[in-house]
Formats: sequence, structure tokens, C-alpha cells
Amino acid sequence: MRASTFFQKLWRRRIQSPSSISLSKSFCTDNGDGLQSSRVKIFDRHLKRKQRDRAAWLMRPKDSFVDAVAENVLDRLEDCRKSFPTALCLGGSVEPIRRLLRGRGGIEKLIMMDTSYDMLKVCKDAEIDRRDKGIETSFVVGDEEFLPVKESSLDLIISCLGLHWTNDLPGAMIQSRLALKPDGLFLAAILGGETLKLELRIACTVAQMEREGGISPRVSPLAQVRDAGNLLTRAGFTLPGVDVDEYVVKYQSALELIEHLRAMGETNALLQRNKILKRETSLATAAIYDSMFGAEDGTIPATFQVIYMTGWKEHPSQQKAKRRGSATISFNDIQEQFGSGS
Repeated sequence: MRASTFFQKLWRRRIQSPSSISLSKSFCTDNGDGLQSSRVKIFDRHLKRKQRDRAAWLMRPKDSFVDAVAENVLDRLEDCRKSFPTALCLGGSVEPIRRLLRGRGGIEKLIMMDTSYDMLKVCKDAEIDRRDKGIETSFVVGDEEFLPVKESSLDLIISCLGLHWTNDLPGAMIQSRLALKPDGLFLAAILGGETLKLELRIACTVAQMEREGGISPRVSPLAQVRDAGNLLTRAGFTLPGVDVDEYVVKYQSALELIEHLRAMGETNALLQRNKILKRETSLATAAIYDSMFGAEDGTIPATFQVIYMTGWKEHPSQQKAKRRGSATISFNDIQEQFGSGS
């Protein structure tokens, strides 16, 4: 089945709900029968949706860490001279993105998509800047792994702290590229592999060895920085860009850190997880965390690594590397002209 025909059929099958939040069936771009093509299942997507439902009720009105990441993503729109009339915001921190948009990007039509109906409702009810009130906004319940969007229909796709929970991250990024118009922009922020690695992972491992005599995965595997550029290239994006930030957030205790992770919807969703966390193990984890990493002021630090990815859909106007052997001047000529230096 041709991609364009598939997307047209997919778009027509959207179901509008009475609450003005759309409910979308799940499909995948590379499999016409609607089944997910990824053979490897790492995360329990059904559980992740439940965690995001819970996060919608636990989330803080203004989370300084999440807001900082959202601001960093949106700042990249100010570096672009062009505008993006039609934009899609995928999962993750949808509420901060909408709240902090403040007219950036020249967006006229905005689609907010999340797997959680409750999260979208929170986003819909949130206060927005006066500059964004003229934006035509719609809300769609959908899955990043089965993007319910027509081919070449969007100018901009933003994903803030959501794509790292997909089982097929390359596939989700390929679908995003297909959904973009030529010269469309893809912006994403995902948690990197160094997130909580030094503190929480060590504390969990020591506590489980001490209390249970063995370990089970408690922190999800995350992408490494070296993989991000390869992901963009593999998905077919041009002019790929990757940069990294580390955020150190201070908490009063390890238990407060866990509550924050729940409020962000970032708790463990591994399929091969131990579904029961013993109370004594969790208390031991908190005690070990405090004793090993506690600061003099009584707080404990938690390190979050955020990887920012930027990619464009190919367009003739974009800069391109010259073909090999087309240079008209050699390095020897440059050296002779400017001197070898000291």
C-alpha cells in the first residue's frame, strides 16, 4: 500500500468524541494491517498510559525541571527565520509546551496528542498566554508508535520528554518525518542514558542485593548521546543536530524524588520488571541514597540528562555538502597563503 493512500485512509478513520478531545485508533506506517511492526517489546505501553493518567492528577502546577526542558525546546523556534503554521505536539510534557509557547514559531494550528485522555484534559484546561489564544488548538488521544497523521501535513513536530518510552524509537521518528511537509522541522527532547545513573540506580542495586539477594531492573534503559545523531540520520532527517544538558535537581529525600517521578509519569514501565517492590527494599533504597549522596544542607541530588534532537525534512532549498572531489583549492594552497604558523 502506498504511504499517501495509507495516511488518507488513516485520517478518515479518526473518531471525534463529545468532549472535543479526539480519540484516535492506533496504526503504524509500515504495516497495512494495523499491527505494530516492532519485534522487540521493552516497555509496557498500556502501563505507561496508566502512569500518565495518574501523573495528570499528581503533576505540579509549575515544575521547574520540566518547564526548563520545555523552554529549551521552544527556544529553538526563535533560532528559525521561518514560521510553522501547523504543528503537532507529541506526548510527554504537553501541558508545559502549550503553556510556555508564547507565540513562538508563528503557529496557527496546534494539535496536542497524548496516550492519556486525562493528561490532555489537564492541558486543555490550563491557562495559556494571551499571544496563544488565537491559535486553533485540537486535542487527540493517540500513540507515538502509531502516528495518526496524514503524510506531509505538518510544518512542525515537537516532542518533549515522551519519545524515550517508545518501543520503536526509530520507527516513531520515521513516522514523524513522513508526517512533515518538505522543510518541516522535528524537535525532540528525551531523557539520556546518564539520567539517575549515578544516584538512584546505585542505591536501588545496593538495597536489592542487601535485602533480596539479587537485582531486578528498576530504572529503564535510555538512549546514549552517541546514538541520537544516528537515530536522526536513520530516520531520514537532514541537517541533524544534537546537544545535551544535565540538570541537577535537589530533593529533601529519596522518597520525594520518587513522588516527582510519578508526577512526571516517568516511573518504571519495563515489561520484564519485578511488579512487587517490597517496603523494606524501598526504605533501604531511600536510606542508602541519603547516606551515599546526601549534601551538607540535608538535600539529595538527582541528575537528569536531557538529549535535544533537531532534524529537517529534505527540501531543495536546504544546504547540502559538496560532492567529494569538487574542491577548487587545496589545503597546501591555504597553508602557503596564510603561513604554517608557529
